[in-house]
Amino acid sequence: MVIELMKSHASVRDYKEKQLTREEVSELIAAAQHAATSHFVQAYSIVWVTDPEKRKALGELSRNPQQMEGAGAVFLMCADYNRLKHAGDLQGETIVYDHAENLIVAVTDVALLAQNLALAAESKGYGICYIGGVRNNMEVISELVGLPEGVFPVYGLTVGVPNEANEVKPRLPVEAILHENEYDEEKYKTLLPEYDETIQRYYQERSTNQKVANWTEQMASFLKKPRRQDIKDVLAKKGFLFK
Repeated sequence: MVIELMKSHASVRDYKEKQLTREEVSELIAAAQHAATSHFVQAYSIVWVTDPEKRKALGELSRNPQQMEGAGAVFLMCADYNRLKHAGDLQGETIVYDHAENLIVAVTDVALLAQNLALAAESKGYGICYIGGVRNNMEVISELVGLPEGVFPVYGLTVGVPNEANEVKPRLPVEAILHENEYDEEKYKTLLPEYDETIQRYYQERSTNQKVANWTEQMASFLKKPRRQDIKDVLAKKGFLFK
């Protein structure tokens, strides 16, 4: 059942040696392409990184060497207006994508494509993990795989046969994210402390990497200062100027 599959997701960071075949990759990508896309622009591309040296470099640049070198397939999920530029050229038109709305469209398209790809892979028994670390070195990674103007990596996605099963990490309760008619922030005073207790128990009871931590503590530490501050400059070089 699809819903049960979705609720069983857990990130996988340790894979067996088996590599995905070209046929398997093509099948997964073809399924992923049927995700919704704003105005049918399909503002995304995927770079399948198979070259061992490039995978090694990508692992170092994203600070995820074990995943990038050990996964059954490594994908760079990219926002892409370059192909749309070529579409405009065929019609004698110059396309414009240097506005915030176009950036949101492209990143949303990539996210939906990636989630479809992840779900398709998990339906085949594979494990997956998103790697936001590719944004640590967007410019160098773009050069590594030849991304032209109008194209930038949003995240990596590794796929492979899990070496071991991971427990499912409890999500926020539905009540914390579902608001009816009006946004209700008062409920966070009760729901967040309760969720902290749930996460703390999960970390203490899971089979590996036990630790003492809760959700609000982690979020406060993660978001207390800006991260990846060079992204705006890199995107400007790619043609995204946030007008």
